[in-house]
Amino acid sequence: MPSKVLIIIPAYNEAHIIKEVIWDLHSENTNWNLLVVNDGSNDKTKEIAESTGLAKVINLPCQVGIGSCVQTGFKYASKHDFDFAVQFDGDGQHKVYEIEKLLHPLETNEADVVIGSRFCVKNPQYKPSFLRAIGIKVFELVNSILIGQRITDNTSGFRAYNKKTISFLSENYSSDYPEPEAVILLGKNRFKIKEIHTEMDQRSGGKSSIYGIYSGYYMVKVLLSILLTFIRPKIVNSKPT
Repeated sequence: MPSKVLIIIPAYNEAHIIKEVIWDLHSENTNWNLLVVNDGSNDKTKEIAESTGLAKVINLPCQVGIGSCVQTGFKYASKHDFDFAVQFDGDGQHKVYEIEKLLHPLETNEADVVIGSRFCVKNPQYKPSFLRAIGIKVFELVNSILIGQRITDNTSGFRAYNKKTISFLSENYSSDYPEPEAVILLGKNRFKIKEIHTEMDQRSGGKSSIYGIYSGYYMVKVLLSILLTFIRPKIVNSKPT
């Protein structure tokens, strides 16, 4: 029996690209279940996503942020007993054909979570801004020290999770700075993390929430959140896996 796979697509004001993202995912594998979590968009993201007829669409009443969006996906995946879930951003930056690369280590029980990394292999084509590059290196150093494992792309929004991880994160995912905090949370609680090199396109539209001088502010706040996550006691997940 084939595994049940849910693709979680968090989306905020992605009307210009969301139809293409859904169609690309469906064309790659018609057995995947697609879930768009619309984060209170004020454009036509909801209408366009629903019009495809290829994805379940959950419309949040207001913008709550990427963390709560993805956690909504985890809760849906846990409730409907999916074997694997893939976080796949709705802005068109990720490549659908690389999803199978992320799923394979889960299927072979090599990992509980697989992160698509832009940096575990040198890639001269992807050049982040100066401040963002500094932040990436700082997160790599700090998180790698705290969990005793080198993680090169702590802010990647392209990740795959097995059933045990889905259950855990459905109850414990961060709403503020979810990707770097999740690395600490999962590492501290003995989940097996693996990175696989993936490529990433430039945004086709819109603007990242981390830009300009805000990059430095973001880095400081994330570091504080990471440290607070690290000093928390381990979490005993009471839900069955």
